[in-house]
Amino acid sequence: MITVTLQQTFLRTLSPLLRSLEKPLRSWLDGRRKHPVSLLQRAELEGLAEDLRRKSDALDVERPLLVVMLMGGTGVGKSTLMNALAGAAVAQASFTRPTTRDPVVYFHQSVNPDRLDPALRLCRLVRHNQESLTQKVIVDTPDVDSNDLKNRETLKELLPVADVMLYVGSQEKYHDQIGWDLFKEQRQRRAFAFIMNKWDRCLQDDAKGVRPDDDLIADLTREGFASPKLFRTTAQFWLDATANGETLPPKNLPPGEQFSELVEWLERGLTHLEIESVKARGVGQLLAQSLNAVEAVMPPELETQADKTRESWRLVLADEARIGAEVLVSTLEPHQKEIEHQFRVRGQSRFRGLMAAYLGVGAKLRNAGSTLRTRVPFVPRIGTSEPVKDVQIDLSTFARDCARSAGERVLDRRTPALVNRLLLDADQRGFPFALLNEPTAAAGKLDWDERYSRCLVESLADVERESTAPVGWRAFFRGGVTLLANYLPECVLLATISLLMWRFFVEDFTPSFFHILLPVYITLGVLVALHILITFAFPVSWPAIRDAFQTKLQGKLTAEFEAGFLPVPHEVAATIREERTEVSKMAEEIRTVAEWLNERETASHVGDLYGK
Repeated sequence: MITVTLQQTFLRTLSPLLRSLEKPLRSWLDGRRKHPVSLLQRAELEGLAEDLRRKSDALDVERPLLVVMLMGGTGVGKSTLMNALAGAAVAQASFTRPTTRDPVVYFHQSVNPDRLDPALRLCRLVRHNQESLTQKVIVDTPDVDSNDLKNRETLKELLPVADVMLYVGSQEKYHDQIGWDLFKEQRQRRAFAFIMNKWDRCLQDDAKGVRPDDDLIADLTREGFASPKLFRTTAQFWLDATANGETLPPKNLPPGEQFSELVEWLERGLTHLEIESVKARGVGQLLAQSLNAVEAVMPPELETQADKTRESWRLVLADEARIGAEVLVSTLEPHQKEIEHQFRVRGQSRFRGLMAAYLGVGAKLRNAGSTLRTRVPFVPRIGTSEPVKDVQIDLSTFARDCARSAGERVLDRRTPALVNRLLLDADQRGFPFALLNEPTAAAGKLDWDERYSRCLVESLADVERESTAPVGWRAFFRGGVTLLANYLPECVLLATISLLMWRFFVEDFTPSFFHILLPVYITLGVLVALHILITFAFPVSWPAIRDAFQTKLQGKLTAEFEAGFLPVPHEVAATIREERTEVSKMAEEIRTVAEWLNERETASHVGDLYGK
């Protein structure tokens, strides 16, 4: 009595544990994940989640019912065996063709049908009053090899409900391919006992070769059954004797006939304790299969692959940045005069007076007919200066136009090729293509035209700033030249005019026309000399700044490419790590329940009913 109570408590505890396993598994199946799961894996996990629910519901009762399900091929006498066990014609039987279309559920009259599994409630229900079968439910199923596919589907829908399968065969059909494959699929999850029906035909004098029961036992041994439980029956003899009111057992039973042993085993061999053990053992097999299925969809560890991919991508992106910089620079080549002019305009803004006027006139003469004149409002008059921000805004617009043109001609077509190159490179580093494909493609669809434009504008601004506002000793030298250019021409002009005036008023010198223009000539010479000094000391020609500009542009493009693409492998790896943690948690919970179950189950004496 104490043992039964403990066992009942054990199974009632197991029921909520199974629900706690089914719930996260169901949630995981309904969720969205990056790591792909094949259609077959998903179908298997959904079936296991349903089995966990069924088992949980079946165990959440005071006295669990043991579902014994008959399974067999066409013409093996399965329905006849069912009728013989019931002692009445509860299932249709035929000598000529299979007639079991609707499953028959044979259960005790004290059992409320609501306690039956929902799949069983849809079958034909037959009550009985055999007290020895109070906790047993016997189910006659459609033929496993039926030509009617609907019958096969019905059988497969009922299989998850079964605790014990009675595999019924005959001398003609005990190892047909369809039934045997289904048996091999289920042998580790459900208890199996075997029936060789029509035993009288197995003992015919003209029979040759290995006897069917010996052959079946050999096959079962190969499938992991150490001592398979096999009953040899002639159900038709027992059914006929019952129908004719004859004394049982029937007369003229063939030697070795075991129908009465089968009845004894069903009624008294499968005791309450053994029912609990079979239930627990079935759960153990279900948990083992669930654990294997969950571990099969375990996402891989990708941190190492992500590190390798990231380092490899750096080289690919640097090469792409080099090519992109060359394309953008070549786009600016036809406009080098305009760019030089913009740099000069910015550089001239620090000069004033005669030097500013001289440089302004020279700039206007050099850039007469410039194609940029319609886009950049140059400084046209001496004594005024354009705000620096206006010049840069126009230069930015110009640079963006050039970047857009380069994108339309070359760069936009290179982006998809870059994505494919990165994916191929990652695949070679062991990073699954399917995981990186979508996020890498998304990075390739960023607004790269805007990024190219920004890099181009910033690089031009950096080079312009360095050429017009140097640092270090160049800054001191530039300051000295600027100071000299801002004051020396005026000083020279005033000095020469003063000298002429002195000679005219003091020395009574009469100047010629040449002498009158001499201050202008000398001042102009000073301006030219200062201009030459400025030009050689601080060159703003395109050939002088091209390499520096391309280097800066390549660096900025590299930074943009790395910002857009390099985080992808580790972001994906982090997502997969989270999914792996979720799956690992499910696997650990299943493993914990399985270990707890193995420590407590007392079904070792029903181990022969299971394959290995």
